[in-house]
Amino acid sequence: MLNIVVLVSGGGTNLQALIDAQADGRLTGGRICAVVSSREGAYALERAKKAGIPAFTLPRRQFDTAESFCCALDALLEPLNPSLLVHAGFLCILDEAFCRKYENRMLNVHPSLIPAFCGQGMYGLRVHEAALRYGVKVTGATVHFVTAEPDGGPIVLQKAVNVLPGDTPETLQRRVMEQCEHQILPRAVSLFCQGRLAVHGRDVTIS
Repeated sequence: MLNIVVLVSGGGTNLQALIDAQADGRLTGGRICAVVSSREGAYALERAKKAGIPAFTLPRRQFDTAESFCCALDALLEPLNPSLLVHAGFLCILDEAFCRKYENRMLNVHPSLIPAFCGQGMYGLRVHEAALRYGVKVTGATVHFVTAEPDGGPIVLQKAVNVLPGDTPETLQRRVMEQCEHQILPRAVSLFCQGRLAVHGRDVTIS
C-alpha cells in the first residue's frame, strides 16, 4: 500500500474526489496518508479533517523563494515517506531540485487539454476564460506528471467535454471539474499505485 500525500491550495474539490474514490474502493494500491496546504484556512483542510486524514499547513507566503519553500516542504514530507505526491489545486511552482527528487512520482490535474491554455499563471477560472475567448468547441482536463516546467510533464490521462452555447467561465469550470477532473484524477492515482504507469520520455503507457 503506497503512501499518497495530496498538496492543495484552495477548496479541495479534487481532494474530495480522491477521498470519495478511496472510500468506495476505486482508489486501489495506495492510501491518502496526509494533506498539505500552501494556504492557511484553505477549505481543503476541513475536507481532510472530516475524512480523518492528517493535515498540515505550510504557507507559501512565508518564504521568499521557491527554493526555500521547497526545502521546507521536503522536510515536512520526509517523515511521511510518500510514494506519490498529488497536486490537487496546488498553486505553487516547485524548483528543479524538488522536481528531480520526486521525478515521475508527482501527478497534477490541469483544467484544459494540454498543451492548450496551460503554463505559468494559467489556473482556475483564467483557464476557462481563455478557452471561451479563443472560441474552442471542446475543452477538458489533463492529468500529467509534474516537472519543473509548469504543466509541461508527460501526459497520463485526458478527458474532453463540449463547450456549450451560453457557457460562462463558471459553468464551464463546473462541467470540466465534475465530468473530467473528478473522474480522471482518481483513476490516474489508482493506476500509479497499481504500478501500471510507465514513462518513456514524453510517452506514458498504461499496462
